[in-house]
Amino acid sequence: MLGALIRWRIRAFERAYHYDMSYARELLDIDPSAFRKFSKVMGMARYRKDLPKQVWAAAKLVGTMAEDCGPCTQLVVTMSERDGVNPEVLRAIVERDVDAMPEDVALGYRYAEASIAHSPEADPLREQVIERWGKRGLVSLAFAITTARMFPTLKYAMGEGKTCTLVTINGKAKAVARPQVA
Repeated sequence: MLGALIRWRIRAFERAYHYDMSYARELLDIDPSAFRKFSKVMGMARYRKDLPKQVWAAAKLVGTMAEDCGPCTQLVVTMSERDGVNPEVLRAIVERDVDAMPEDVALGYRYAEASIAHSPEADPLREQVIERWGKRGLVSLAFAITTARMFPTLKYAMGEGKTCTLVTINGKAKAVARPQVA
C-alpha cells in the first residue's frame, strides 16, 4: 500500500515538473528502506530560514550545476520560477554572469562557488553571509548547496544521468555555463 502511494507521488512530481524520476522508482524497487532513507533528505533540501528565495535559488543552482548541466538544473530552474524567482536572475546564475546579479544574489552565488571549490575566498564570504543573514541563513545556504549536489550525483550513480542540455528560463533556452578553471 505504501509503495503504491509513493509511486503515485513520484508520478505526480514527474507530471508537475516534466522531470524523469526513474532513478527514484528504481531505488524504491531495489530497496524500499533505502528509498525511505533517501526521502528523509527532503526536509534538509527544503530548509530556508532568514534567506531571500533568490539567494537560496542561487545556492541550489550552483550546487546542482556543479554536478549536472541538464535535467536536474532544469528542475531547479523550474522550481525557482514557480517560487517567484526573477527569470533574469536565474539567467544570470545559469550563465554565471555575476555582474548581472543583484548584490545579495551575487554574494550567495560567490559563496556557493567558493565553498564547492574549497577556496580560501569562502571564509570572508561566509563572514559576509553571517553578517547579512545570520547563522540560520548560513545553514540555509549550506543545506541548499549540499542537497543540490546530492540529487544529480545519486541520479548519475544509479545510471540515470543524462548529457548536458539547454535549460529553459522564462521560455528561452540557455546553455549552462561551466565554471572557469583558474
